[in-house]
Amino acid sequence: MIILGINAFHADASACVVRDGQLIAAAEEERFTRVKHWAGCPIQAIEYCLLEAKVSLSDIDHIAVNRDPQAHLIDKALYTFVKRPNWSAVRDRLRNAGKVHDIKAAICEAKGIKTDVIKAQLHHVEHHQAHLGSAFLVSRYEEAAVASIDGFGDFVSTMVAQGKGTKLTVLQSLLFPHSLGLFYLALTQYLGFPSYGDEYKVMGLAAYGEPEYLDVFRKMVRLKNKGRFELNLDYFLHHSAGVSMTWDGGTPAIDRVYSDELVSLLGPARTKEEPVTQRHMNVAASLQAMYEEAAFHVLNDLYDRTQLRSLCLAGGCALNSVANGKLSDRTPFERMYVPPIAGDAGGAVGAAYVVWHQTMGQRRSFVMDRADWGPEFSDQDIQAELDRQRERLTESQWEIRQCTGEEQLCRDTAEMIAAGHIVGWFQGRMELGARALGQRSILADPRRHDMKDILNRRIKRRESFRPFAPSVLEEEVGQYYDKAHPSPFMTMTYQVKPEKRAVIPAPTHVDGSGRVHTVNASTQPLYARLLRAFEQRTGVPVLLNTSFNEQEPIVCTPREAIDCLLRTQMDALAIGHFVIRRST
Repeated sequence: MIILGINAFHADASACVVRDGQLIAAAEEERFTRVKHWAGCPIQAIEYCLLEAKVSLSDIDHIAVNRDPQAHLIDKALYTFVKRPNWSAVRDRLRNAGKVHDIKAAICEAKGIKTDVIKAQLHHVEHHQAHLGSAFLVSRYEEAAVASIDGFGDFVSTMVAQGKGTKLTVLQSLLFPHSLGLFYLALTQYLGFPSYGDEYKVMGLAAYGEPEYLDVFRKMVRLKNKGRFELNLDYFLHHSAGVSMTWDGGTPAIDRVYSDELVSLLGPARTKEEPVTQRHMNVAASLQAMYEEAAFHVLNDLYDRTQLRSLCLAGGCALNSVANGKLSDRTPFERMYVPPIAGDAGGAVGAAYVVWHQTMGQRRSFVMDRADWGPEFSDQDIQAELDRQRERLTESQWEIRQCTGEEQLCRDTAEMIAAGHIVGWFQGRMELGARALGQRSILADPRRHDMKDILNRRIKRRESFRPFAPSVLEEEVGQYYDKAHPSPFMTMTYQVKPEKRAVIPAPTHVDGSGRVHTVNASTQPLYARLLRAFEQRTGVPVLLNTSFNEQEPIVCTPREAIDCLLRTQMDALAIGHFVIRRST
């Protein structure tokens, strides 16, 4: 049984293939188009997944899409009748919904084939049901509380449920326009970060401020009984102006969603070019504090409803690693699972597993305990690309050496990093999600106080207030951080123990925290071996890990990795069993 899962005509378009309950491949379209958060029909991701599964479009039995244009129709109609939003925005949404509804035709048109080639049955899975499935149905938990907290999709912003076996029982849904995701988006725009997905920048900025505006923000977000909340809509535009969103292809874009009333309340909005001041930092800190207050309000009520200690969390807001790291302090939950693609890209996987388990009635047999489901390249592939690039590399005084095996690869790479070199690490299958997790990473010495500035000056060119992340061996995390719960997908932020902050200053944020990536030797054997090699040389089982890119999506192919090496000031690249470094 072959299921093709798709997130289409929405940001972070993606695809996956599930065969007989096992995930075979999954990838985001942005990695192929090289446009961040690419929205549209994920044709290249579909092609890759089918190639990896060794099947064609005609072999697919079911297509699962993480949108259901028919969901919540009565609520949508009532809202439109009462609020009468801008007609152009309604028209755009109807057009977008039509494309989602006829996804098979869109695929065939893009491929230039007849529509009868695809014989698969099409399933539209409600957006938040797909989010819930992307977390619970691939977790280790047989029973858990499950939550999806998002901007909105299929007219819902938040959905909580109880998962047991293959069943997800929805306990409560909160409808548009009341949304914690849109609240965070509005203030992100207000703070001068207008690009889609910029919320993570504000999360980093928050560490530099104090929540002096928290009481003001409580006027914007009102907590109600039974885990509900409401936005004070005077401060927002999305409910009335019908905010325009572009999802049909290329970079997604969203119009301004905060109102002039919010500006009157907080003062002038920051422009993109304006310097960041302490006021902006304090607004960011207040925003983060208000988000946490509301999110934990939802999750504490979910615990009261289920009395379960395990939580599965998805939706775009599940990427708020700062809040996630406080879960055990602010709620009774003891264990949490957040998938590597908690946002909309994960809807492809969630929709596929909802169909497999709930439509097809199949038992659970798959656990997503790793993130490497994308393309892989052999040493032969890499050698061929090196041959194509040899003239460029030679002219730029790079030398290429092939290691005899993994032991030499890890030893030599660890030695370069310990010597202060910045090394690209391109190994195995590409990761899913926004985080580099040791497959397509740039690595550096965490012990150097100046390494953050060096990385920004030589490669990343990003805002100074954004932290870099640590990779740490899973069994050692409790030695360096205040919590030891695994964080294999870099979805939790922990406090660095005071005595260790001087040991690993480079990936330690201004507030003493780190967005932790724990590395398990059973799921990431090569990367764990590199960490051990670095520990043997330095006594520190930690590496600074940032994504292998420069103002672009994470690299996918050997060509993209070598291009990034050549246009930045990286010192070396460990790609497969080859090491490329400057001639001495």
